[in-house]
Amino acid sequence: VVTRDDVEESLKAVFQFVKDKEQLLQDLRSQIEETKKKISEKQRERDYWLEYKNVGSKIHAEKISSLEKDIAEVKYELERTEEHYREALKVVREENQKLFDRHMKLLSEEALKNAVGYLDKNCRREIEENEWLKEEVEIYRKEERDLKASVQLLEEENTNLVAKLIDIKLQHLRI
Repeated sequence: VVTRDDVEESLKAVFQFVKDKEQLLQDLRSQIEETKKKISEKQRERDYWLEYKNVGSKIHAEKISSLEKDIAEVKYELERTEEHYREALKVVREENQKLFDRHMKLLSEEALKNAVGYLDKNCRREIEENEWLKEEVEIYRKEERDLKASVQLLEEENTNLVAKLIDIKLQHLRI
């Protein structure tokens, strides 16, 4: 039996879980902003070295290409990280929705039990009789399915026996 306190505690736990995930997302966003700043700094540095390269210096050409590779790698890692966290957020949201739906179902069941508790004895008896009738109907339906299956088997067996009998009579007629 799940009590209202149990449901409230589980809802609090779910909401705390969501808060924690949102904090994590906020931290990730700040990391993304820091990475963007680093990219911007690297871009400025790259622009400086490109200008230096165009002026005629071949000495630092390797460093420029290395920095360009670093910038490309950082951008690639940023894109991968963003995609990863987008997917993680999606999964967390789906999980939270499932938990929320389950808790709402539990709450509705608890509310139904509470509502039945406030009904008078006649209404409760009618509900119990209705439940009993539903169970009886299900039992009779199962028995009906079983009987239909056994009737079908008997009909098939009778058909086979009649076919054998006809075959035997045909053989006697030939004789």
